[in-house]
Amino acid sequence: MRGVVPMLALGAALAVGSWPAAQEKTAPEKTAPEKAGPKPPSANDWAAVGKLPDFTGVWEMSFGGGGARGGGGRGAGRGAVPQGPQLTATAAAKRKELQGQVREDNQTANCLPPGMPGIMGQPYPMEFLLTPGLVTIVIEAYTQVRHIYTDGRALPADPDLKFHGTSVGRWEGDTLVAETVGFSPLTEIAANVAHGDKMRIVERFRLTDPDTMTIETTVTDPDVLTAPYTTTRTLKRHRTWTIAEYICEENNRNSVDQNGKAGVNLNQAGPAKKEQ
Repeated sequence: MRGVVPMLALGAALAVGSWPAAQEKTAPEKTAPEKAGPKPPSANDWAAVGKLPDFTGVWEMSFGGGGARGGGGRGAGRGAVPQGPQLTATAAAKRKELQGQVREDNQTANCLPPGMPGIMGQPYPMEFLLTPGLVTIVIEAYTQVRHIYTDGRALPADPDLKFHGTSVGRWEGDTLVAETVGFSPLTEIAANVAHGDKMRIVERFRLTDPDTMTIETTVTDPDVLTAPYTTTRTLKRHRTWTIAEYICEENNRNSVDQNGKAGVNLNQAGPAKKEQ
């Protein structure tokens, strides 16, 4: 019996000694506190928005000479073509090469949006929405949405390359000044003019009367342009309009062969018909 007592004591000691370790293993692990999300806008934030120039609503680019609504259709007006950008010798040679290539389609014909700065010059309406720290532009063409952040953040040092880039804005009196960087290589400064890695776009939005807005757009790009390229657009507000649905690929029957010749496939099925 002498050997039993030590064995029982040893078993008890082992059990007692192992209990804290078991507790440590089953105790829940401590996790870092979750980061707080964006602060909800306060009543004062919304009151500040109410003091800004009234950009809200649907706008359409005016071409002059009877207005963009002439003839009863959206974008029916025509205007003078602005002078093109001043290019470096390398960029000018590249544009000449591209112009010499015979092709009857382009990226937008294949449903790729033009991106900045071209998306802001489309002959389709766009809607401006103002909320605390943000101006949102809903563009009917290609169903695009732009965000201009006015919450005091800085432009990113290493931005993601996007069709619209990253836009940060500030208010200078009654003018919204937006700076944009970081563009997809698929976008262009103008037709057949590719941009470089250092392209920057500055836009100045201002009301000239309650239903007229001007947008002055300045593009700088030391790799492509020999001088800043500035254009000015005029938009008219349509207080009763809403943004229409734009589905680029719907009922698409267009095609291009290997030689760049455009055609239409009449056998491709269109949208389904409603049952009677």
